[in-house]
Amino acid sequence: MSLRQRLVSQSSVIFGARLFGAGVIFLAQAAIARLWGADILGEYLLIIATVNIVAVVMPLGFETIGTYFAAEYRSKGEGRLLRGFMRRAYGHVALSSLVLLVAGYPLAGLFGEPGRVLLAHWVPACLMALATAVVYCNSALLVGLKRPFSGFFADTIFRPLLIVLCFAFAAMAGDAEARFAELIWLLAIGFAAIAAAQFAWVLRAARHIPDATPAMPGEARRWWRFALPWVVIALATDYFFDIDLLILSHFLDRENLAVFGVCTRVFSLVAFGVSAVYAVTLPDMFERNAAADRPGFLKQIGEANFVACAISIALFAIVVVAGPLLLMLFGPAFQAGVVPLAVLCLALCIRSLFGPAALVLSIHDRPYATLPAIGLGMGVLIGANILLVPAHGLMGAAVAALAAQTFWSAAMWLTAKRMAGIDVSIGPRLVELLAARRVKQL
Repeated sequence: MSLRQRLVSQSSVIFGARLFGAGVIFLAQAAIARLWGADILGEYLLIIATVNIVAVVMPLGFETIGTYFAAEYRSKGEGRLLRGFMRRAYGHVALSSLVLLVAGYPLAGLFGEPGRVLLAHWVPACLMALATAVVYCNSALLVGLKRPFSGFFADTIFRPLLIVLCFAFAAMAGDAEARFAELIWLLAIGFAAIAAAQFAWVLRAARHIPDATPAMPGEARRWWRFALPWVVIALATDYFFDIDLLILSHFLDRENLAVFGVCTRVFSLVAFGVSAVYAVTLPDMFERNAAADRPGFLKQIGEANFVACAISIALFAIVVVAGPLLLMLFGPAFQAGVVPLAVLCLALCIRSLFGPAALVLSIHDRPYATLPAIGLGMGVLIGANILLVPAHGLMGAAVAALAAQTFWSAAMWLTAKRMAGIDVSIGPRLVELLAARRVKQL
């Protein structure tokens, strides 16, 4: 099987699982909106967004680099270093959870509307953050250990099914507020159970890596050199819209916030179809780079970019056609999100065209080089939200997100080209395909 076929095959399975899970979550969120109202759905989305952001910070960046280092240690047979990395990552989660539970409560009220919603469900929200952080670490390590299905399925299949099951139980409670409180508690307990089961799978996979390598005292410094910038990268990319929702909670009412939140969940699903391509190919890209096989490394990037761009364009077309039908499930008020949803998904096509610059910079040991581009993107997001949202509402929020992602993608592509000497965009691959076609014609 060729590299391109393998990428399409494995990423399609992963994306199919994500599509199934997203469909299940969509039905649950639509039921919340229909039965309990858009205001309750808005609260639910604020809690989930806050939990996601807190959870990605709790391992102090180690979950964002888990795939990278797990792939390296697996390829070199350095099991001792792998287990040391794991102890550090999960230790950060445990310590951060304790600090959050004790010291976070008096600080949460300082964050306006998101803080008020979170304080009403503080203990289960903390448990959800702990479980989510563990799942992030588990998933990253399993992908690096060439077990992508085990890494992704906990979040793409089991958690969505849990959400539906918990909603079914909570719907039998009293009024809407009581039902919602019970739903959050059930989700917290269920998330913890899934995280524990997946963690056991990580331990099993790690035991297969040999222990022959001696301890390397300087390795911890290398972990931190990658972890600190990558936690910022993860927040600005994977959790971009969670941050955006918290910003928009100061400009939009709860109903419009719920509409935009549903649109961002559709975008996240579409974006996952592209990120799955890079997740599948990352271990092989690392092995090519470690073996100083530059032609093979560039081929890996080119094939991954080609597949990612094709998937993003196809998914954009699907969203344009199916978006109105998806939003119709939530009620008539959610039809206001049809055009903003299309604008958001256009941003994914732009990101795919510019390529995985942050990943290439990290492989070339320059992760900090991504921070200026991220800072530019977040600055554009905040400024554009302030200028556009009060006057244009949902459409202004969508255009602000598109502008932010365009600016930072272009800046990151330029940084990778200057510092790593690699054009990570789709451009080189298109030139290669055109040249091959001309040769065939001759």
